[in-house]
Amino acid sequence: MEQGEDRILAEELAALGAVSGGSGRLTGLVARLLKKNAHEIDLVVPLPFDDAVQRVVGALEGAGRAGRPAHVESDRDHEMIRVVAGGGAGGMNPVVVTALVRRGTENRTEVKLRAAAKEGLIKQRAGEKTAARLAALLNQ
Repeated sequence: MEQGEDRILAEELAALGAVSGGSGRLTGLVARLLKKNAHEIDLVVPLPFDDAVQRVVGALEGAGRAGRPAHVESDRDHEMIRVVAGGGAGGMNPVVVTALVRRGTENRTEVKLRAAAKEGLIKQRAGEKTAARLAALLNQ
């Protein structure tokens, strides 16, 4: 999970660098060297598996960037949903959010929510704050 996060975050930061008139390639290289702020939260959603998956997909797609669909991998007993959301000041810092939804008992589904973002000189804790915000949405 982490190796893919680093690549996605570097690509997202490189794209932001290119859009702002800088060197996207240089920004991507520097992004690989930055520390990562990642946070995981374990939840139990009081819904059957299929309903819980729909709730998680809806919450993550709502938090994701427009025009970028959620990436979903499925199996019989679990589904992984991944989006790139905006965090930090003005929502400009890309945050990779991954939810692993696992089949539990008939009316309880386990969700492992992970959010990761690169940190620059100013620590924004974008991964931690995004994970907490999405966990609150899923607990409603």
